[in-house]
Amino acid sequence: MAQASGEATKEPRAVHPGAGRGKALLHNKGRVLDPADVARLDALLGGRVFRRDELIEALHLVQDAEGCLPAGLLQALAERMGLPMAEIWEVASFYAHFDPLRDGQPRPAPVTLRICESLSCAMAGAEALLAALQANPPEDVRVLRAPCMGACDHAPAAALGHAQIAPASEAALRKAARDGVHSPAPTYRDLAASRAAGGYRVLAECLAGTRRREQVIAALSDAGLRGLGGAGFPTGRKWSLVAAEPAPRLMAVNADEGEPGTFKDRAILEADPHRMLEGMLIACWAVQAEAVYIYLRDEYPRAREVLTREIAALVSAGLAPHVAIHLRRGAGAYVCGEESAMIESIEGKRGLPRHRPPYVAQVGLFGRPTLVNNVETLAC
Repeated sequence: MAQASGEATKEPRAVHPGAGRGKALLHNKGRVLDPADVARLDALLGGRVFRRDELIEALHLVQDAEGCLPAGLLQALAERMGLPMAEIWEVASFYAHFDPLRDGQPRPAPVTLRICESLSCAMAGAEALLAALQANPPEDVRVLRAPCMGACDHAPAAALGHAQIAPASEAALRKAARDGVHSPAPTYRDLAASRAAGGYRVLAECLAGTRRREQVIAALSDAGLRGLGGAGFPTGRKWSLVAAEPAPRLMAVNADEGEPGTFKDRAILEADPHRMLEGMLIACWAVQAEAVYIYLRDEYPRAREVLTREIAALVSAGLAPHVAIHLRRGAGAYVCGEESAMIESIEGKRGLPRHRPPYVAQVGLFGRPTLVNNVETLAC
């Protein structure tokens, strides 16, 4: 994973006309970079230098702060990251949760209210809810229909900004738009509770050499565990295939479930995240992956809060000495549930599926052999 070039930290180019031969004048073509946009972007980025694969993370910072992606800030980001403006734009315009704006284009309302239109929510009255709010939207609120939010057990679901409200009613959404959303702190089994119940014992045995990699992979195969993201590929065989590829190797956790009626990953991550996290760390040890990327859909802000806190806790406790952990945030693209599209997105690109072969177990993240598992598979 190469660091971004020096272009990411250099000062913006001076923009000025130059004198040509005779009476001819040379003028810079294209959009003029505004120093005010550069200053605003630098304030949003907080001095952090973003690598090429972190483009979507940088776009989230701008979108969250501005409620959109103004052209001037996108140009400043292109300058800071040393990327063509066209490349920034094609990524920003691919994802539903980004609002790239051209010069002169009006900004959307400061707050976006998304109402799920998927099957469970439609059966629970989402269409009537959507019609009522679109006919008379709350002040300074944009009302949009949205695909499944993974809150099917509390239908109908809605999201005001990043705060999920489920079950939602017109009165509750209007009140939230007026007063804000006050969500209680998530309650779940944290690291201390997980370890008290026997969590991380198996990982400790693996790291100590009490268990051998071949034994762990064989145990998975003997158990008949299969991928639970849809394909049903034998998990032990997948681990053995990746482990047989030349190092260095990586791992990606697919937490981008988007199928209508599916919320199993959210239920695990919000209630007992260390079931998945220990499974993930055992998998990284088994295939000797030097880094793991957890790709979490943007519709799961509570899961992101839980994972951010608990990953920091387990790293601080010395439970991940063998691997670097990265938490990446999706941006509203159903196709990124497909493993190769997810990998493209982790790399900061549009989430377009790759042609296969080669398979991601051979050529995956950043061109390296990559193990991809679903949250539920790792929890099991």
